[in-house]
Amino acid sequence: MSVLGEGASPAVAFVTLGCAKNEVDTREMGERLLDAGFAVVDDPARAQAVVVNTCAFIQSAIEESLDAIFDAADLPNVVAGAPLIVAGCMPSRFGDELATELPEARSFLPCSREDDIAEVVSRALGLGGLPSGAPWRQPLGCGLEGESPAGAPFAYVKISDGCDRRCSFCTIPDIRGPYRSFSVETVARDVARQVERGAREIVLIAQDTGCYGHDLDEPTTLAALLDRMAAAHPDVWFRVMYTEPDGITDELLDVVAGRDNVCSYFDIPLQHVSATVLRSMRRRGDAEAFRALVGRIRSSVPGATLRTTLIAGFPGETDEQFQELCDFVAEGLFDYVGVFAYSAEEGTAAASLPGQLDEEEKRERAQAVRDVADAVCTAKVAERVGSVCEVLVEGYEEDGQLYGRARCQAPEVDGVVYLESGEVGQFASVRIADTLLYEMESE
Repeated sequence: MSVLGEGASPAVAFVTLGCAKNEVDTREMGERLLDAGFAVVDDPARAQAVVVNTCAFIQSAIEESLDAIFDAADLPNVVAGAPLIVAGCMPSRFGDELATELPEARSFLPCSREDDIAEVVSRALGLGGLPSGAPWRQPLGCGLEGESPAGAPFAYVKISDGCDRRCSFCTIPDIRGPYRSFSVETVARDVARQVERGAREIVLIAQDTGCYGHDLDEPTTLAALLDRMAAAHPDVWFRVMYTEPDGITDELLDVVAGRDNVCSYFDIPLQHVSATVLRSMRRRGDAEAFRALVGRIRSSVPGATLRTTLIAGFPGETDEQFQELCDFVAEGLFDYVGVFAYSAEEGTAAASLPGQLDEEEKRERAQAVRDVADAVCTAKVAERVGSVCEVLVEGYEEDGQLYGRARCQAPEVDGVVYLESGEVGQFASVRIADTLLYEMESE
């Protein structure tokens, strides 16, 4: 029996955990619901159904997802009978055992079945079918995550899903499956749709963007895709995230250097620099190879901004290997450095390796690397004082302060530029007058 009144438009709300890739998945599920005749609302307390799109990459992400599920289960509308649906990485990773552990949820939707969101919500609501009539759509800016609502004129676009690398610490291949590139036409349609909705920056993302296109019927490359998208939308910034070291090809460097609207920004997860630790991670490279890579990038793309992510406290990491990591970061080769303490995830090869460090030691090592990174990276940010840069005006903070981002700042991770004036969604040329840690102040 339906919980809705006759003729009512069923309203669904999303709670999204995890990375930008999950935000895109939420956006796509929301669009499928809209096309099926559902409403999508921002406030879970006003919804007839609540979908929690979970992350299960590491233990801390699982705990955060569980907290969100329990919070949603306590909402008055859910207590009164509105179905709670758990989607995304947790159902993909834990399968049937999740239903036993989470009786609060009415349904579970793994990543591989997210295309079925409309049918799953319909069954959970007891509708016996999809809502009838024309699709109900809110105006632009309704707040579907991954879109470009007012105040955030950028959009993430996924170019693939899954991963083939099988790093010893990573759960992604088990959660997302093997690498699958989306067709060039599919990516082009998504980019065009986001630009039409007001996005002035498109951020191309995947588990591993550098592998794009090798598995298509007509193989292509990330560089060719980026070149085509940038040519089709010359007034839109393009940025690429999550490119492994071997994905930084000469072809990609040429496109970044040759297209004015492609941000000279490289996000390259190294994870470590010790050859021994990297082999234990089932990864390639070493400090010397990474220095050469950075040199090749900066030679081909002068002024490029580089970001990386590192793992501290990996099983068997010796004091000498940890110091090698700290010394490498201290060289200041990267503009931004994200650091994670190693998390032993059930089912991964690394979880059973000898030499596991205790939690306190891992946290201390991660913080020590962060401290080194903050010292060198904030100094690099301070070197921008006096320079003139183009900024995408993004919105206002709670205190009314206008802000935006320069090409050297990826959304949500690299800080912002505070502005004196400007229109949201427009580009402004400003001079950097001061910095505070990773934030910049313009005049």
